[in-house]
Amino acid sequence: MNWNVIQQALPTFGQAFQLTLWLSLIGIIGSIIVGTIVSLVQYFKVPVFNQILTGYVELARNTPLLIQLFFLYYAFPVFGLKMSAEVCGIIGLIFLGGAYMAEGFTGGFNGVSESQINSGKALGMNNFQLARYVVFPQGFALSMPALTANIIFLIKETSIFSVIAIPELTNTALDLIGMYYRSNEYLLMLVVAYAIILIPIILLLTWLERRVRYGAFGD
Repeated sequence: MNWNVIQQALPTFGQAFQLTLWLSLIGIIGSIIVGTIVSLVQYFKVPVFNQILTGYVELARNTPLLIQLFFLYYAFPVFGLKMSAEVCGIIGLIFLGGAYMAEGFTGGFNGVSESQINSGKALGMNNFQLARYVVFPQGFALSMPALTANIIFLIKETSIFSVIAIPELTNTALDLIGMYYRSNEYLLMLVVAYAIILIPIILLLTWLERRVRYGAFGD
């Protein structure tokens, strides 16, 4: 283990670290937005849109992110739609993550008691008001375990971006190994970089999950 090699590679890994964080952040936020919309449409069984979005969820969850990225990066230009590798990565992450988030939120929304829904309807709430004031606040608390798992899953999935040459952590490590043949040093840096990202997020989400659960159920 040569620590000088690690020290020299730190600036390169620092740039890859920032890019990985940025792509993960955009992908996760987009996935939560898409997942919430899809889940609410499925929960209220909105005609036509319910069937379309159910098909989207099944397609996204049953195809690998690798294939989705290849399609976005290599197939779309054939139809005249060319995007940068970073944009393809973000779209692919949101496409996959939105489906998983939708499934997680659906489980939480379905856990809201029927009496709460009936009470909202008795007060004259329409579906939008039910979603905003009754279903989403309570369903979100019930969805926290799934939300936590999906966020961690999406961050780790950014490692697949290396196949379309996005210079994130995994791609950077592989490039450096290919150039300098120092596998031990660069793989160690890769593991440490993901640990630096994931461990604080896991701790934060675990704490938030407890807080939301206590707020929801009064434990």
